[in-house]
Amino acid sequence: MLTPILVLVTIGVSPSSSQALPIGVGTPVQFTLTDNQGAWFDTGATLFGTRSLGVAVTPRTKLASLPLDTDTLLNGDLGGGLLNLPLLNGDAPLIGSLGVNVNSLLNLDQLNSAVDAAGGVLGFLNPTIQRAKTQINQLSQQLSTVPDSSATPLGSLPVGLDLMRTLKEVAALAPTDLSLAPKAKFAVAAPAAASAHSVTSLIWPVGAQPIDQNSAFIGNAEANLTEPGLYAWACKIHPYMLGAVVVDDPLTPGLDFGKKLNVNVKGGIVVPSSADVVQELVQKFFRITTPDNWQVYSNTQTKNWNPYYPPAPILEYDANEQPVIIPSLDAYYNSKFNEGVTLPALTQRPSVPGVGELWVDTQMEQYAGKVKSGAATKVDVQNWTVDRKVALPQINLNNPHNMWSDRAGKYIYQTEWFSDRLTVFDRTTGKLVRTIQVGPDPSHVMTRTDTDQLHVAINAGNAVVELSPGATQIDRRILVQGPGQTPAHPHAHWMSADGHTMVTPNVNHNNSTIVDVPSGSIQEVQTEQLPIATGMMPDSSKYYVANFLGQSVSCVSLDGPACHSDSGTKVGYKSINLWANYDMVTGATTGGFGGLPIQIPVSPDGNVAFVANTLTSNIAVIDTKTDKVIKYLPCDSGCHGINFGAKRGGGYYAYVSSKFANTLAVIDPDPNGDGSPADSTIVGKMVLDSAAGTAVDDVVTGYNGMGGQGVLPYPIVYNGWVQNATPEMADQLTCAQLNPINQGVCE
Repeated sequence: MLTPILVLVTIGVSPSSSQALPIGVGTPVQFTLTDNQGAWFDTGATLFGTRSLGVAVTPRTKLASLPLDTDTLLNGDLGGGLLNLPLLNGDAPLIGSLGVNVNSLLNLDQLNSAVDAAGGVLGFLNPTIQRAKTQINQLSQQLSTVPDSSATPLGSLPVGLDLMRTLKEVAALAPTDLSLAPKAKFAVAAPAAASAHSVTSLIWPVGAQPIDQNSAFIGNAEANLTEPGLYAWACKIHPYMLGAVVVDDPLTPGLDFGKKLNVNVKGGIVVPSSADVVQELVQKFFRITTPDNWQVYSNTQTKNWNPYYPPAPILEYDANEQPVIIPSLDAYYNSKFNEGVTLPALTQRPSVPGVGELWVDTQMEQYAGKVKSGAATKVDVQNWTVDRKVALPQINLNNPHNMWSDRAGKYIYQTEWFSDRLTVFDRTTGKLVRTIQVGPDPSHVMTRTDTDQLHVAINAGNAVVELSPGATQIDRRILVQGPGQTPAHPHAHWMSADGHTMVTPNVNHNNSTIVDVPSGSIQEVQTEQLPIATGMMPDSSKYYVANFLGQSVSCVSLDGPACHSDSGTKVGYKSINLWANYDMVTGATTGGFGGLPIQIPVSPDGNVAFVANTLTSNIAVIDTKTDKVIKYLPCDSGCHGINFGAKRGGGYYAYVSSKFANTLAVIDPDPNGDGSPADSTIVGKMVLDSAAGTAVDDVVTGYNGMGGQGVLPYPIVYNGWVQNATPEMADQLTCAQLNPINQGVCE
């Protein structure tokens, strides 16, 4: 009788390790969701720089004794010398020239062992088993002559498709048992996680079931991994938190990505596993979850940037469902994405200073005096230096995410995105004033222009909390959903110039809520998938919503049709498709495109909206007069935060931060002052690292300047706020800056 056995690995080792770890039998892949950068979905061990990757094996009968482990499956046992291999005379090296055993490199030794096990003790008498072993040897010889960076259709090799047919026959001798299907388990609990998270399927093989929750949670969840292929998950509250498992069929060559994959973007799509969108997302997974792959710039010298990936063989399928083998994922991605570049020294600064100061949440920085990460970083925009770091170790400031200031400019209101607190510190000295509990995972904060009260979005909840000036107490909770609904999970809200209207993007409902602030009454508007941020016109006529997984921007009218259709007519709602020029399967483009859009502010004069795109590392420039993307500007890895500040002598700067780079970029949205954003351009860039003259309240021990998210220029120059500027700040602003939509008074 055949005994079904689950063969599963949950942990791995660094590529330098020479000791293999055995695969556990019947053990689930365990992820602990944490507040710690680079280990948000934490397996407890490191695989090629990431702690967020697991490998599982499809349970097949007869294969219980296979000596499989993650180290050999991902080629960690072959040493780190396979990473970032150089070109030879401009060409990628051939597989057979790498100085390692080809069978080991391509996991064909393990495939041979699996075939032997499927044949049993009399396998040497089974012609199917012997044919498979002969064909595996032929495949090894034929692949030894292909470049390591190739994606080779098995149909292009003499033995490729014959082997796949034979392996299908072998698989019939060792069938799968879904009662022993691998599982992934997810735990959310203190002290690793100080607040709530969610687990949502981002990628999963066709035939498997996705996982999602009705709301963010503290506790446990699990997913069944019933099909071979790639599985990936994200937290909807903190969507750069990622985890992944590859479920490998031991009776196929290479690690299986699956035949067809569900990808949870644009409402849900099904693509072949070789699709470009899959490669883009997998590449970003390793860029995000591997801190070694983050971009580290310098103001004074060039830096080499060489992201790396597991040098593992991958089995994918093309649009015709034909198998494709990638001998080394590392070599393939380095070639496909043109990696291995020199980052320039950041010597360019804007020729015209800004006004006031700039605060950036460098959320990934580590400090000696606390466990949780992050600080608020102050930049002097007159001389473009880092003035101060506020890490607040005495309260263990936890992942500071977004900021605002009060009317008098006395305080900085700081959300702690992985906690339940809003923190207040003195804008001038950086000294702690108070903390107040507001609810799980507070994300963004703004003030009301009419009362100076604060509004804090409770990202893992169902409301925006209104607090008294100075954040001394909670005045009320404003629900952003109807009775009986699951929590909406609002993220980056925006307020109108008169303080009477608030709009929220609700990541859990795929909609936006328009709130009448005085009464608390609401209107819900359907947007697209995972709306994450908003920005409003200065006259409050319309607002924009960045749909993170929808790969789009929604324009929503507030007082009669104000959005522009593509034909130019005024409409109440418009969707701006950021993937209109992108083929998700082939990767072909007919123009610029953006992906995973996040922050989306509108300039104080209402001429332009900028959209930071994490997937594509660029900024979409939307002309608000047409509601069309007119160009894209480059940004660094994980670009995230954007906000507008005043430019000395008139006009504005947009300041851009990046999660996975230590940089601040400065954009002039209208250099020639003609009211058109067509000439918007980057005019300067600098690192956010602490330097010799930086005032600090703790010692930076890691990821200096890294993790840029919330951006707050001071003085706040948006309509409604700028009119309340202190005399000291108002004296530095032009008449047009003080009257952004009523410039007739300046003539």
